Order: sequence, then C-alpha cells, then structure tokens
Amino acid sequence: MVNVSEILEPIASWFRSMGIPDPIVHWGHPVMMGTVIFVMGSFVAWAGWQGRLAKGKDEDAVVKNLSSHRQIAPWMFLFLALGYTGGVLSLVMQEQALFESPHFWTGSVVLLLLLVNGIISLTKFGGNQATLRTVHAYLGSAAISLMFIHAFLGLQLGMSF
Repeated sequence: MVNVSEILEPIASWFRSMGIPDPIVHWGHPVMMGTVIFVMGSFVAWAGWQGRLAKGKDEDAVVKNLSSHRQIAPWMFLFLALGYTGGVLSLVMQEQALFESPHFWTGSVVLLLLLVNGIISLTKFGGNQATLRTVHAYLGSAAISLMFIHAFLGLQLGMSF
C-alpha cells in the first residue's frame, strides 16, 4: 500500500522549516474550513433551497437565489478541496495518522458528494430533468449535513492531540 504520509513528508518538512507556530499548524485548518462550511456552505444550501421553494411564487427571488447558489457553490467546492489538501498536510506535519480518523473519511465523502453534485449541475440536470434537480437538492443537503458532522469530528480530533 502506498504510504501517503511518506510521499507528503518532504512538503511537510519544508513547511515545518518555516517555523510556523504550532497553534496555527494545529488550528489553522479548522478555523478556515469552519468558516467555509458554516458561512459559505450554509448560504449555498439556503440559496439553493430558497430558489427551489420559490418556484411559481416569486420568479425574481428564484432567479436571485439560484444565481447566488450557482456563483458561490463552485468557489465553496474549490475552497473545500484546497482545505482538504491543507488538512491532510497539517496532519502529516503533526505526524498524525491519516486514514484512522473518521474526520478524514467524512471529508473525503463530502468532497465526493459535492463533486457528483457539481457534475449533475454541469450537465444542466440532464437536460433540465426534474428528477436530477431533486437528486441535486437532496445530495447537496446530505453533503451539507455531513459537513457539520465532519466539523464536529474535526473538533474532537483537534482536541485529542
């Protein structure tokens, strides 16, 4: 089996040599990613559902909310993917096991769910199929819910070492 920690160790060593204070190495990832999850994630989910629920009632609200959702969701995914990489590197820098933490696995599943959701939207919901729009809404909601669990597990992990 490939040892990811060994592969990433030269990068981690380079960052260690920069003299970054331990609290930043330890808590930088959680603070930045918590912001992305709780601020961007909540807003993206809220805007998506508001756009979905307002259909047939207030078309201006639909357009505004779905536009906000469409504009911010890709940035959220990018920040989460970069944060995932940073979190893995932070664990390597702190000489912690990668694959033993439920936090690692929930983060991996969140990114996978959001990737699938992004692909669904990039296909324009398979030609505007109502079923794919519904799958997108509930898959996104599941991803956001799992992000909150992920944040809780991350806090537990951070407190454990």
